[in-house]
Amino acid sequence: MFANIRGTAFMPYVCCGDPNERFTVKLVKALVENGADAIEFGIPFSDPIADGKAIQAASQRALASGMTPKKALGTIAKLRSEGIDVPIVAMAYYNIVFANGEREFLAALKKAGADGLIVPDVPLEEARGLAKECGQAGIDFVKLITPNCDMARLRKIAAGARGFLYAIAVFGTTGARKRVDARAIALVKRAKNVSRLPVCAGFGIATPQHAVEFAKAGAGGVIVGSEIANLYSKRISADGKLEERNALAAISPYARRMKKSLAIFSEVERSSTKMKLACGRENG
Repeated sequence: MFANIRGTAFMPYVCCGDPNERFTVKLVKALVENGADAIEFGIPFSDPIADGKAIQAASQRALASGMTPKKALGTIAKLRSEGIDVPIVAMAYYNIVFANGEREFLAALKKAGADGLIVPDVPLEEARGLAKECGQAGIDFVKLITPNCDMARLRKIAAGARGFLYAIAVFGTTGARKRVDARAIALVKRAKNVSRLPVCAGFGIATPQHAVEFAKAGAGGVIVGSEIANLYSKRISADGKLEERNALAAISPYARRMKKSLAIFSEVERSSTKMKLACGRENG
């Protein structure tokens, strides 16, 4: 999925339909134009148990605006038809997948143009059937790992993973944090030792400094959601109207800063590697 992405990928999370579909399309375009290498595309759900306050509120606003799973897939198709060609990974709670029929939902997801699927509330022991259906539909089934996974469980999860491994960077729900948990950094490093896939870190990442810490640990990507929702939700009035221009004016430079921090780190790493190789040849 990340084969054509140079360095550490920047993957913003977008809740479809918050506060309306029109803004979702504009938001995704703005993020891609300002450095997003991929998009995690959230399908809103009434009980998002893995999400913190910012994404919960986004889901509620999206549902109140009339967003549905079918409409969300239509939004993915619209983005594809309007030129968005970065990887799109849908995030949906299992109730959505089950209610629409696993096979039917996945076929529609593929037809819409999605590349992968994250289902945060399906544990490894119950995911075998869904993973198989994803494979048959041509959808990467992205599996999640947490800081309390031991090495045996990490190996078991990594063995059947596709696309990338999603490293949950905090104990708890999504939401911006002030600092990076050392256990999350250790998780990325441990996962890289057992998986051939990129390891992408999400939950709690809000600043360029956070992103670089995970890049230094070897993360193939960083996922940011709550901070983006916070930036535009401040521009939603009491009657539900969004100041779109001001919202995008705040989000675009934020996205550029996040991507720039990762690009600078990647360039420094490449230069360092070249220097080490050159020194090795001279010494040899």
